[in-house]
Order: sequence, then structure tokens, then C-alpha cells
Amino acid sequence: MTEAPDPIDVRLVSGLWQVVAERGWDGLSMAGVAAASRVPAAVLRARCPTPLHLLRLHGQVADQQVLAGTVPGQGGLARDRVFDVLMRRIDAMQPHRAGLLRLFEDLRRDPLVALALLAALPRSMAWMLEAAEVPAAPGPLGLLRVKGLTAVWLATVRAWTQDGSPDLGATMAALDRALDRAGQVARSLRIDPEP
Repeated sequence: MTEAPDPIDVRLVSGLWQVVAERGWDGLSMAGVAAASRVPAAVLRARCPTPLHLLRLHGQVADQQVLAGTVPGQGGLARDRVFDVLMRRIDAMQPHRAGLLRLFEDLRRDPLVALALLAALPRSMAWMLEAAEVPAAPGPLGLLRVKGLTAVWLATVRAWTQDGSPDLGATMAALDRALDRAGQVARSLRIDPEP
């Protein structure tokens, strides 16, 4: 199992989303994040010199939380393992729901930040495939799997933004449908990880 995220990183991510929930992306200040996270500004500067670095840190912390909770050699179907991994990533986002929803709203007016986030997403999705024990090695096959999982993740997050239920039933249903579609494409391209 992977080590859990650094507690200071977890606090910085929490502070980030607290400030974004209250003030929006345009109202974000590094001093505000330092105060909300109770992390000295000098430490914040060393770890995350810009707001974009904070967004990247959020992705890294979410990845680490999923990886730290993954037990190697789980067995079962690859599809089920991927479902579990992506729902655990959603669970890692849940405490920051208000801030994330505010960010998604604000990104409609800031396409450059949206593009920066999209550019970083495949790296996280490669790690999610690794957590699910689905090969994502460099090369055409791994790249196709990463792209496919990225599409599945985006569909799942879209559903999550509309799902206010405590059990996240609509999010799970959307993930299930997205995995079904991805499975059909993978079988047609002969890149399905199932034997």
C-alpha cells in the first residue's frame, strides 16, 4: 500500500476548497489559503507557489488517498476494480464538494485554468488504472486505456455535480453506464483487460 498523503498537504487542500467555496476562484488569495489551512505562508510558498500548484496538489492528494486504500491482489473483474477505485476518488472529493462545485462554475469563465486541469487529468487516471491493477504502461495500449478512463471519469464527475443524495446513487449509476460504454469500445478495439 502507498503511504497516506502528507498531513500538511491535506490541510492545504482543505484550505483551498474552503476559500474557493467562500470567495470563488477569482477571490482566491494565497494568504487566505494559508489562514484557512493553518499553514504558514512560507510553507505554502515552498510547496505551492501558485494557485495552479494548489489545484495540482489536490489531484495528487486524491490520488494518494485512493492508492493508500488499495489492497494489492484484489482479484475479481477489472471493471469492478475500476468502479471501486473511481468511487473512492469521488469519496475523496466529497468533503470539498462546495468548493469544487464553485470552481466548476467559475471555470466556465476561465478556459485556461480548465485546460490546465484537463492536461493534468491523464496522469491521475493512469494512477487510477494502476490502483485497479489494469496495465497502463507507456505505449498505444496504455494511452488508449488512459484516454478511455479519462472519459469515464469526466462523465462520472458531471453526474456527481448534479447528485446531492447522501448515497451518491446517481453518480454510481452514471459511472456504471460510462464503464459499460467504455467496455464496449475496449472490446471492439481489443484492448479490454479482461481475459
